[in-house]
Amino acid sequence: MWEGLDTVDWAALRHNYGPADDVPGLLRRCAGPDPDDAADAALDLLNLLFHQGGWICSAAPAALPFLVRLAAGPDVPLPSRRVALELMWRLAAEAGRVAERFLDPGWRPAWERTLPEVLVLLTDPAAEIRRDTAHLLGACDSAGELLLPPLVRCWQAEADPATRLDLVLTLGLAAGREPAGPQAAEVRELLHRLLDAPEPQTRLAAVHALTPADPGLPARRVGLLLEAVRDPGVELWRHTGSVDAGVQGVHQWTAALFTGPSTAFTLGLLEDHRDTDQRVGALAQAGGSLAQWRSPSTDLVPALAARLDDPAPEVRFRAAELLACLGPAAAAHADEVAALLDDTAGRATRQRETVAEAALWALARMNDPRCLPGLTELMTGTRSGFAAGSAHYPATAGLHHAVLPSLHEVLDHLPDHAELLLPTIGKQLDAATDAHLLDSLCRVLAGWGPAAQAAVPRLTGLLEDDRTWASAANALAGIGTAGSGARDLLLARSNSGAARPELAAWAYWKTGGEPEPALEALGRAAAEGRLPHPSLRMLADLGPHAARHADRLRALTADNDPWTRLEAAHALWATTGDTGTSVQAMTSTVQGLAEGVYLPVMLPAVRYLARLGHAARPAARHLRDVPARDQRLRSNGGWRGFTQDEAIRAALEELLAAWD
Repeated sequence: MWEGLDTVDWAALRHNYGPADDVPGLLRRCAGPDPDDAADAALDLLNLLFHQGGWICSAAPAALPFLVRLAAGPDVPLPSRRVALELMWRLAAEAGRVAERFLDPGWRPAWERTLPEVLVLLTDPAAEIRRDTAHLLGACDSAGELLLPPLVRCWQAEADPATRLDLVLTLGLAAGREPAGPQAAEVRELLHRLLDAPEPQTRLAAVHALTPADPGLPARRVGLLLEAVRDPGVELWRHTGSVDAGVQGVHQWTAALFTGPSTAFTLGLLEDHRDTDQRVGALAQAGGSLAQWRSPSTDLVPALAARLDDPAPEVRFRAAELLACLGPAAAAHADEVAALLDDTAGRATRQRETVAEAALWALARMNDPRCLPGLTELMTGTRSGFAAGSAHYPATAGLHHAVLPSLHEVLDHLPDHAELLLPTIGKQLDAATDAHLLDSLCRVLAGWGPAAQAAVPRLTGLLEDDRTWASAANALAGIGTAGSGARDLLLARSNSGAARPELAAWAYWKTGGEPEPALEALGRAAAEGRLPHPSLRMLADLGPHAARHADRLRALTADNDPWTRLEAAHALWATTGDTGTSVQAMTSTVQGLAEGVYLPVMLPAVRYLARLGHAARPAARHLRDVPARDQRLRSNGGWRGFTQDEAIRAALEELLAAWD
């Protein structure tokens, strides 16, 4: 097994963590007599040679022939054999993806030399090895003419149901790799015949295998797909090398076949099913569809509402959470949601979120006052399933993160109910010992603006404490002139020589004071080269009073940081009325929106452009077709992606109305 291992100059090769002189020892341990140690060594090898991908290191082609021997070794523990195959398929797949400069030049020759030994593994006595080998061959980029003959022979001889599924998928991939050879046509005919196979999962595999060459096939075979993924036999995919997933994973994998919103497929999944995993999976897929596309909401909302009385708490939670994500679009079902406010059944998660909490969040998004009693109770309680702080999840196509926001993010949506909520918030401000909690509450008050006026006396008291004054100052600035009672304390802070005088001076200005203290403090910061984008927003608030900084602002509109460019452009317009430079910088910030690309910096950019009126015509013309896009405009997953889409579309509507 180890012939030639010690002749390799491993120290001269590299893996993800440095010199590869530790690779031979790990390879030997993988075949050792201690199964636990062998498993640890195999996982270490996977981490060293692949880690998170992105390149093919020089140690990978040198290790490849020994990995194949490990996978083929009948005396090697099965878990180690499988990890060796996993490492090979990850490397083979990555080699087909990365740019040439990230691919070690020895990889392709090493793979070509090793391929015959890999093909032998298709006939290994262990079904798991045969499955993983089929998956590896599907992941590599070898030509179909090399792979199809042995794959067809194995298909004809294979009796294991899960391995047959892997072979169907790999046959489809290999038939599409040119040069595919003379058997490609025969394989395609076989795959089309399998669309009528007696086993639902074989039919499902055939659709997956044929779709790359026929993208419209899934839409024509929705019934076939639904029959397969809702069949108890779907559990067979857990044992495959290619998919290795249960109900939810197969739902998501199959939904990804569709080139657009698959509303008919999602509605079919949402039909009643005796299996709880199927119902949970259906809601997970509905979330993935709604997170990516806007159009399915009209058809899916009634189906989601129908799941609010499901016997399974996880199903009820997910249904309410999705209605919360849709917010105003689901308000017609507020009564059904409100019926869950006493449903204390919890999820089987670390946070133990309850169905009632999801219902509360949904009502808050619908601006329904029935959320207020439960919300105030949670704010003063010791336990909550709501997030402890702001959490951000990636925006992944077809995937939705069914999570709750933090309580202060719920409050952000309720300025219309400030009068009823402020007494509880006030008590929390008085009792807060956690700086993060206090800052979060102050940001809520700032966002509510003048509606939070009743909190001014408490915020004024916080100005006297060095630990809390900055949070209170931000809140008072947001409340505006209604916070005028705090002006003297803010002015004193700006002149005290303490840290952040520009914040105190700006808040003094925002609450109705004079501009000079803010101009002086921000002027000192500008002279010292300290004008981060929050300071630029402060300059913009000063308007023409800050026109003396025009040259510095104009220069910053070409800064490398997009936030700095944007805030400088806005401040330049707000202080001088210069629309030429400002519109150009703002328009460049939103350029990607027309192609469906959304970044957080684009929301304030569109809002600023709307304030410019007719001067923003170039940007408005560029963005005029964006509202018609079905794809959600978001950079985050979970509920935040829905609110991002709502906010940017409202801003676009304002911009286009100003242009018209």
